[in-house]
Amino acid sequence: MHRLPWHLWNFFEDYPKAELALSNHEYASPQVVRKSSTGQVKILAILGNSFGIDIDQDSYLLQGLTDTQTRFLVEPTRRELNEKLWNQNWDILFFAGHSASIADGERGEIYINQSESLTISQLKNALKTAITRGLKLAIFNSCDGIGLARDLADLNIPQIIVMREGVPDLVAQEFLKNFIVAFAGGKPFYPAVREARERLQGLENDFPCASWLPVICQNPTTVPITWQELRGGWGDIETRGEVSTKSRISTPKTKSRISTPKTKLWIVLLSTVIVTLSTIGLRYLGLFEKLELQIFDQMLLLRPKEELDPRLLVVEITEKDIQSRQETTQGPKSISDSTLAQLLNKLQKHQPRVIGLDIYRDFADPLRLLSGQAPNKLKPIQLATELSKENVVVVCKGRDSKYDPQGVKPPREVPEERQGFTDAIQDPDGIVRRQILMMRQEPSSSCATPHSLSLQLAAGYLSYENIKPDFNEDYVQFGSKIFKRLKPGRSGGYQQGVNLGGIQILINYRDADYERVSLEDVLSDKLNFDWLKDKVVLIGVTANTVSDTWSTPYSGAQQPYQEIPGVFIQAQMVSQILSAVLDERPILGVLPFWGDILWIWGWSSVSGLIVWRFRSLSNKGWGMFAIVVVLCGVCAIALSGALPIAVWAVPLGAMALLKQGVWLPFIPSAFAVVASGVVVLFVQRRREFSSTHSLRE
Repeated sequence: MHRLPWHLWNFFEDYPKAELALSNHEYASPQVVRKSSTGQVKILAILGNSFGIDIDQDSYLLQGLTDTQTRFLVEPTRRELNEKLWNQNWDILFFAGHSASIADGERGEIYINQSESLTISQLKNALKTAITRGLKLAIFNSCDGIGLARDLADLNIPQIIVMREGVPDLVAQEFLKNFIVAFAGGKPFYPAVREARERLQGLENDFPCASWLPVICQNPTTVPITWQELRGGWGDIETRGEVSTKSRISTPKTKSRISTPKTKLWIVLLSTVIVTLSTIGLRYLGLFEKLELQIFDQMLLLRPKEELDPRLLVVEITEKDIQSRQETTQGPKSISDSTLAQLLNKLQKHQPRVIGLDIYRDFADPLRLLSGQAPNKLKPIQLATELSKENVVVVCKGRDSKYDPQGVKPPREVPEERQGFTDAIQDPDGIVRRQILMMRQEPSSSCATPHSLSLQLAAGYLSYENIKPDFNEDYVQFGSKIFKRLKPGRSGGYQQGVNLGGIQILINYRDADYERVSLEDVLSDKLNFDWLKDKVVLIGVTANTVSDTWSTPYSGAQQPYQEIPGVFIQAQMVSQILSAVLDERPILGVLPFWGDILWIWGWSSVSGLIVWRFRSLSNKGWGMFAIVVVLCGVCAIALSGALPIAVWAVPLGAMALLKQGVWLPFIPSAFAVVASGVVVLFVQRRREFSSTHSLRE
């Protein structure tokens, strides 16, 4: 923050006599012992390691000053420098040579000779003594001085000038010359620095951004000095010094800030409202959507692993099954009608509640068409018989004039009430996070059913429990459990470019595998057929040569990245419905639009109030960090459906409607937390600045 070119702010266009100054967020009034007037400005000039740079010009400029006593230390040792600071009184400390900011700008270091470098802390006692004896200004005409300024400010020196980045020789020389001429010529300290800094713009053809380099660091408890005051010492400014000290600080020994009016509470709350509305606007434009989807995935991954759902069994048709039976079809790689009929017949003998056939059968089996031979007519009759069973549900795919103008027809032997579509919906990043329970098909679609395969299978299973579905335009209900649709247009983290038509819900993925057997295991009687009784059996192709694989929130967490066959996506969808109805497993939902606004504003207000109440800048920062951590935990627990009602009451008041798993807006809320903190901090500092400015006038 200290390195940013704040002087480019248009505020300084409107106030031509103002100049930027930095300060530490904690400071104290310097303890100065009165000294007699000397009539001259006493300067200690340290000319340090000059390897590769020219600092003779700096020396020449200081020597040309009148009404000054300048003592030059050329490449001194640490002991020599320490002695000079301890034993004599100085008004200005000047350094030219090499310097650097280390530890990410937290500490500064100067190179006083060819072999020695010093940090400010290594001169702490000597510098504190010099400040007590009247040192008022330190000028470091050297590179990268932000760390030096921070260290010196901790010692409560009144004013410091440093270069915020590396500085070329000519720039350093020109700045010093222009500043000394203006300041010694009678201009106040701030206008003199501004004039000298702005005159560097003429060098920016050769040294871009040269006028950004010089910066003041100010102790806010002191009045900026003038050259005349430095010449006069305490004798000329005694009265003014006493008045200014008494008007700012109750006792010179107490660390404090300038007494300024507190920012009023209503200003803080108004700021959080503005931040909240801005955040909602950015979210509406879709700026947070990608991050929100990624965070949704990460929060699903944080949940503990669950047990597999014992109600489901997947019969997978593997590549080995297809190759070993040497069956070819005119459609996608699959199995012949005769093999499928044999499989269904064997499964039915062991009384599954419902069988879902997740295999498209909109093609003719060539085994039916061998030269019109009569014996082959037995095969389609056999498959038709198996498909006519009341507990068999087959699949089709709806026609979409934009993305899939053909669709996939269902087997003609199965009526519409036992058909289910398998249309999948991917988010912009290719991950399946939603399932469609119901949707209207286009009039010309060969797949006319409005119900999904997962809904049909779940309804068939629950009918044995005497639980009947209730279909509505906005929800599907089984008993007391309501699967409410995501609102079309914008809902939760979905804000831009996502089709939310039909009754769509979030998939509450179960981080567990499903009982699975291969086609060969069933046909060879290698299966414990007790597993089949009263189960939902899903039949699907998992062969790696069939392009029916999908990404889930768990795909990215696996190494290498893994997509899963569509039949397992269908199993997740069926399990979600059954587990919610029979096991009280949470249904995932989102807040209504007004709920999102209140939620974001609640956390924004908490952040604003903490920044308003805390005094220390570090405490403000840690406070905002703690809020974001707590917010993350609350959102993760909310998604699991395990958040106590008492916790929900923290930012929004009692919200009994949140008894299910809820996808809360973490990213917009975290953004609002940080933005509110920064805005409130800015308002506070602006009011402090205004108050300080009025006291100086």
